[in-house]
Amino acid sequence: MTVKLSLASLNDAAATAAVPAYDPKSLTPGIVHFGVGNFHRAHQAVYLDDLFNTGKAHDWAIIGAGVMPSDAAMRDKLKAQDFLTTVVEQDNNKTAARVTAPMIDIIAPDHKAALVAKLADPAIRIVSMTITEGGYFIDAAGNFNPKHPAMVEDGANPTNPKTVFGLIIAGLRLRRERGIAPFTVMSCDNIPGNGHVTENTLVGLARLSDPDFAQWIHDNVAFPNSMVDRITPATGPRELDILRQDFNIDDNWPVFCEEFKQWVMEDNFPAGRPRLEEVGVQFVPDVAPYELMKIRILNGGHAAIAYPGELLDIHFVHEAMEHPLIRAFLAKLEKEEIIPIVPPVPDTKLDEYFDLIERRFLNPKIGDTIPRLAQDGSNRQPKFILPSTRDRLAQGKDIVGLSLVSALWCRYFAGTSDSGRQIVFNDASAEKLHEAALKAKDNPEAFLAFDEIFGEVSSSALFRERFAHALKTLWTEGTAKTLQLYLADQLVR
Repeated sequence: MTVKLSLASLNDAAATAAVPAYDPKSLTPGIVHFGVGNFHRAHQAVYLDDLFNTGKAHDWAIIGAGVMPSDAAMRDKLKAQDFLTTVVEQDNNKTAARVTAPMIDIIAPDHKAALVAKLADPAIRIVSMTITEGGYFIDAAGNFNPKHPAMVEDGANPTNPKTVFGLIIAGLRLRRERGIAPFTVMSCDNIPGNGHVTENTLVGLARLSDPDFAQWIHDNVAFPNSMVDRITPATGPRELDILRQDFNIDDNWPVFCEEFKQWVMEDNFPAGRPRLEEVGVQFVPDVAPYELMKIRILNGGHAAIAYPGELLDIHFVHEAMEHPLIRAFLAKLEKEEIIPIVPPVPDTKLDEYFDLIERRFLNPKIGDTIPRLAQDGSNRQPKFILPSTRDRLAQGKDIVGLSLVSALWCRYFAGTSDSGRQIVFNDASAEKLHEAALKAKDNPEAFLAFDEIFGEVSSSALFRERFAHALKTLWTEGTAKTLQLYLADQLVR
């Protein structure tokens, strides 16, 4: 009989999993976190759990916060098990489970007043977020977009906010009215300069309704930049079954992840912070080199293999990496076009970093999927692929491989794989991208017309030429042959 996860059953769960060395009931909150998804529970929450297990920082527990309907479902599932999470770490040679308990509550989306009140609580000294790359209301250049409908609505109705940023502004305003020092706002998303981007969005939104308060936020609130890394697939029936069969634990929403994890942060926390350096977090003067390395090489690598994987009907990431053409395509792309324009990183050899990335992508136990990597490309391409394209063009360098990545993304949005299988999209802009991709079969410019995605890159004659030729080759020769031509340096007219 499996153990149904709860505080009452922790002793039983300890037979197969590590359990907290602290009493979760003794924790008090210091952090409000927006976006209690798998990545947060495999990353930030695990670091805090590690620290709590040393007997320290028990006043830094997490209060989860949600604004989406899916957040309410997450709250219901986690509340039923006292907000515990089973984290299963999988390496090539071992699999281990641990129960983490740093979260003590989640405030559901329909309790807005309670959430704003919690944000104004002096005990809350950090507000963090994992809201995905698409949650920051920015354009292709990374600038705040005040014309986004959600920003227009929150700007016009600051006392009834609906977005994460509107809620944070409401909490900060209440703190200022009560004479309470502001909390630090900490992004944990894969965005270059995530602290700067978060500040620009928050200040930009506040400026729509109260320019003086926007200036106060700019002058008084800290936004440390950070780099986060841990491959964390979605949870499905496969993961639930593995947990029950291998660990005898019944968890409503467990998290599976790789063993590797990394967190690099700027030490800019005027309201205080937990001593996370004691459990492996790197605090550095400048996160930018680490962040750029990870976003260009790892996230860019994921984006590169996602679409040939989909077009060749491959489901798992490790299976895509086992395909000789896809693995060779990734290596050539990284070594010839991406890595050469990544600036130096302290104490890091970029070729060795890519070797590590390859090993991580090849991990068969993770069960990460190509459809997960392929989702939300309209937000991921401008952040993970197109900046490398832009930088190479600015340096007068060719972009055969990077243009192929964009062409593969376009071919994917035509809606069928090479075998004719129907592709299921997961992208906020899916409908218009699908329509444009179908037109692009005869007119490649139709797909490049999305300025909010391609920005200045689409104005390059070389990029347009390389993209058009790669897309034509994908349609006439298929994905496998196109990759072969690229590997043989023959994908040019």
